[in-house]
Amino acid sequence: MAYDSEILHQTAIIDSRVRLGDHVRIDPYAVIDAGVEIGDGCRIGAHAHITGNTILGKRNVIHSGCVIGDAPQDMKYRGEPTRLRIGDDNVFREHVTVHRSNCEAEETVVGSNNFLMAHSHVGHNSRVGDNVILANGALLGGHVEVRDGVFISGNCLVHQFVRIGALAFMQGGSAISRDLPPYTVAWGVNPICGLNTVGLRRAGVSSESRIELKKLYHRLFRSGGSLKEALAECADEFKSREAAGLIGFVTESARGVCRDLRRGEIRGRHEEATE
Repeated sequence: MAYDSEILHQTAIIDSRVRLGDHVRIDPYAVIDAGVEIGDGCRIGAHAHITGNTILGKRNVIHSGCVIGDAPQDMKYRGEPTRLRIGDDNVFREHVTVHRSNCEAEETVVGSNNFLMAHSHVGHNSRVGDNVILANGALLGGHVEVRDGVFISGNCLVHQFVRIGALAFMQGGSAISRDLPPYTVAWGVNPICGLNTVGLRRAGVSSESRIELKKLYHRLFRSGGSLKEALAECADEFKSREAAGLIGFVTESARGVCRDLRRGEIRGRHEEATE
């Protein structure tokens, strides 16, 4: 392969079988292994390593020290040619790691327009939607599903096989081992503490739908009754697209969903932590 020294740095190690799109820039000492396909307009930072059967779409930016497409951290993995697929216009900041799947029947997927900040991690077989933010140190275990518009703050932990609904928000340092319903805010270890009203407004959700979601949230998570009974009652009463999405997500949960932590409990715990 003949290199253009202004675009593909002469110290970069690029396997001859790599498929490169137009106007790709690869910085010093990056390593790109066989099996990788890089779309038009991507930029690969210094010392980044892209490996495995990894497909990058267009205009992705990979910063220094990232490892994209390496083998899954799974004791059952035996070296199969598994896959990672990444969409367009994503940013991977310093030392982000994204692992390919642990079996040939599935793939790890990262959608488009996502921002993965420094030292965040996407585990094997995970599926990340579009317009998602993972702040510094956020960690997704294997088989995690993150839907569109989710914001995961710094040093958050997401257990394997957990689902996170659209436009949900995880406060810094929180951790979940149950499904996080769409539009809600995770606080601490597993509880939720209300709706992501800022995210809903920014996403253009109407005031009428936000009011309905607030009523639905109280019925499902603060009424004190059976969640199963509340779901059955609310399915006939709440009709907006967002409300239907929340009801459907909770109904389909196999792990169980995070439950509301009363404001008084949140206040008390905060005061204890700051004394």
